[in-house]
Amino acid sequence: MEKVGQTLANQGRLSQGSYDDLVQTILADKDIATFITTQGLTADEIKLSLPKFNQYLMEKERFRNQDPGYLAKGYEPILTMNEGYADVTYLETKELKEAQKKAAIEDRITIVSLPKSYKHISFDDVLLDDVKRVGVYERLVDFVSSYPQAGLKGLYLYGDMGIGKSFLLAAMARELSEQKGVATTMIHFPSFAIDVRNAITTGTVKEEIDAVKAAPILIIDDIGAEQTSTWIRDEVLQVILQYRMLEELPTFFTSNYSMADLEQKLATMKSGDESWQAKRVMERVRFLAQEMHLQGDNRR
Repeated sequence: MEKVGQTLANQGRLSQGSYDDLVQTILADKDIATFITTQGLTADEIKLSLPKFNQYLMEKERFRNQDPGYLAKGYEPILTMNEGYADVTYLETKELKEAQKKAAIEDRITIVSLPKSYKHISFDDVLLDDVKRVGVYERLVDFVSSYPQAGLKGLYLYGDMGIGKSFLLAAMARELSEQKGVATTMIHFPSFAIDVRNAITTGTVKEEIDAVKAAPILIIDDIGAEQTSTWIRDEVLQVILQYRMLEELPTFFTSNYSMADLEQKLATMKSGDESWQAKRVMERVRFLAQEMHLQGDNRR
């Protein structure tokens, strides 16, 4: 095809027969012939279009052969009309659109200190081989279906380690992104607590909290596993929950503790019993989420 392009550029030095043969080679292409017929091109318009037809043939060949020299990756060359003659433009391929759609879905899911693979989990990956999982699964499906209905409550999902609490909520996050276009932030709370403590030295505590508290959907994973302190409880966790309660933003939790057990843990500090302070935090948790006990075998 490069030779064809060079020959067209030097057509003044061609014999009429050679030039005619060259034109016939270009016009014999099925896509070009269809374009000419569809657009009703005249002989003069075809002649004006020959360099662009040649460009189209070269680009099409590179596209189909996945030539490394093809610059418009993910875009297929097509012919269009441009002020009386043919031109070459580029159209997104189905594969590129699918890749962009998948990337957009994953971009709406923010994972903090948890496996990045959580972005790829969907409801299709949830095994319902244990009847004890079905109730939780159905509750999450209902939430996705109902969102963004006002007053929706999240779940406080507790149970033993390794039974799939985080997995289920990660699947919900994916479905919310794919079906509703909504963003979810999923944080591992013990790691987040450490990050916030470290942010004291840089003066960025507020930024760390603000980045989380206003998420459209928030999943606080493994709450209760953090090193408990009055500061984390009252100045971090309660601030986040208070904001989300006032804004009525859906919030989900996973824990190895029931709500009652978590309240007891939050009340037990080195300084002594702080039941009242723990109760204030748990009031907000209970406002935001319905408690559900997930039972089953360890799946790790």
